[in-house]
Amino acid sequence: MSVENQSAGIVIIGAGLAGWHVVDAIRAKDKDIPITLITADNGDRYHKPMLTMAISQQKNAADLVRATGSDAAKAANINLLANTQVTDIDPASQTVQLISALRLDPVYTNYATISYDKLVLAMGAHPIFPKSLPEDLVWHVNHIERFGQLQEKLAAGSQRVAIVGAGMVGTEIAEDLLKAGHEVTLIDLNDAPLSQMLPPQATARIAKAVQSQGIHFLGGYQVSNVTRHDDGKLQVSYAPVAATDSDTAQQPEPLIVDHVIASTGLTVDDKLPTAAGVEFNRRTGIVVDATTLRTHASNVYAIGDCMSINGVACRYVAPLRAQAATIADDILGHEHSGYDHKPPMIRLKNKAISVMVTGVPQAAGNWQVTTETDDELVMDLLDNSNAVTATVTIKAPPMVKS
Repeated sequence: MSVENQSAGIVIIGAGLAGWHVVDAIRAKDKDIPITLITADNGDRYHKPMLTMAISQQKNAADLVRATGSDAAKAANINLLANTQVTDIDPASQTVQLISALRLDPVYTNYATISYDKLVLAMGAHPIFPKSLPEDLVWHVNHIERFGQLQEKLAAGSQRVAIVGAGMVGTEIAEDLLKAGHEVTLIDLNDAPLSQMLPPQATARIAKAVQSQGIHFLGGYQVSNVTRHDDGKLQVSYAPVAATDSDTAQQPEPLIVDHVIASTGLTVDDKLPTAAGVEFNRRTGIVVDATTLRTHASNVYAIGDCMSINGVACRYVAPLRAQAATIADDILGHEHSGYDHKPPMIRLKNKAISVMVTGVPQAAGNWQVTTETDDELVMDLLDNSNAVTATVTIKAPPMVKS
């Protein structure tokens, strides 16, 4: 590779929203300091939350690109290493080892190295695929490239789709595909969507709204296997989570669908954080200082989906701009007041029901109703001292109010 032994002052690994936000923040304060942005894809800039609502809007991957990686890099005066994988980080020598992501030979050894003065880990998180969901048979909507491939398949006409996982993303995709004319089945281990963050009284309303649209919701079921038939269709076998003897004797009929989408959570690959010598939590990601976003390794920062603050993963878009500004100031040696993390407002993008959450929600806890009507439910989560730590507001949209 042509970057052998090249020196690059600030190196950012990952060209998603987080990585590009860091570029923007640094360039707003320093137009000339060398920046190298490394990405395994082409580095195109796009707004990731759009992926769960674009198919019904008849948008393809190209429609979602706001700027190509090469154009964005030129405009920002940075060095973009596209289609490049980071294979190792040496914190002692402050170097990063690289290899082409387009290599054909899996044992290709033509590595390159670049040095860094400051390193920013912005490599995001990747989908979790349980053993019952083979990666070669199942889609995910966590990256524009896979989204584009799925969108092309679905553009052929109405198809049957099973979505496994009814968290925020799975529930949003289910409505998006339904609006696009597809037959959708949403499967989850829990009895209702969003059950991992909200109490049953709230999630019951979400389940009712989802089903009223025509989405087939299978709550309390676990997918046991996905196989492909000779005709290309997929068979999705599933069973009750809390199976009884009678359930075992009468297994539900498998679903036959055209596509399966996994929305079963995200995880952070520990390879690079471990190599970089940073503190890492397998559940939440890279541990950073709450005010500077520095890791425990010298001159190494982390931002976005791959990092956690005070034991909580930071996997929302809203805080990225403030996080990037803090990192930029700290890297450039500017005085700053420090990052003040506030949990972002969470909004479900579904039109069938309005769900807004503030604070740090968790399904289990002392949830108290403050408002309850046919069209609205407001609940507060109280801690041991009766202070409000989260609030959920659920409203029926005007067109479906009773």
